[in-house]
Amino acid sequence: MKRSTQILLKTLTWIACLSPFLLLVYQAITNNLGPDPTAKITLTTGYNALLLLIISLAITPLRTLFPRLSWLIKFRRLLGLFAFFYASLHLATYIALYMNFDLSVFKTDITKRRFIIMGFAAWTLLLPLAATSTTWAIRKLGGKRWNRLHKLVYLAAVCGIIHYWWQVKPGVLSPMRLTIALALLLLARPVLTYIKSRKTRAVAVP
Repeated sequence: MKRSTQILLKTLTWIACLSPFLLLVYQAITNNLGPDPTAKITLTTGYNALLLLIISLAITPLRTLFPRLSWLIKFRRLLGLFAFFYASLHLATYIALYMNFDLSVFKTDITKRRFIIMGFAAWTLLLPLAATSTTWAIRKLGGKRWNRLHKLVYLAAVCGIIHYWWQVKPGVLSPMRLTIALALLLLARPVLTYIKSRKTRAVAVP
């Protein structure tokens, strides 16, 4: 890929990833967040955290199926970091607007409200991944250890989806599309690994 094309695509990725946040800021400034601003901010930040996380997980299967798309790997880290950004905004919304920075409320919620427990678990799993997303961290940990650590992203995504289902009212199916997308990605991983191993063995056998 040409450098100019790569810069353009990264710029467009930044714009696309920041758009939901900038729209929230604009709606807040213009007092246009709807009848329940806190709920709007919570839903928007949580949804985009999951969406970007799932998109970042889709990059590896796409590269395996379509080798010409190998350049997508350059965007996986950026998408993952934006997912953590929105997850952190989601958590901050809960702490600031729902809890009003009252730690006693947090202690009660983290032990009694299951969707809070699962959401906080998802954010906690993403934290070390964001902290080790730099090239320096990859060199320090070593490729194998870094890869093992970053497999936690799948568990974080599952926790995030469960958090979403437990947060919405019974009968609300808004998490379904993201759930199906994640399920397909989780199923694709072992299938593609098996196909790749078969091809490797076929090449190795004279």
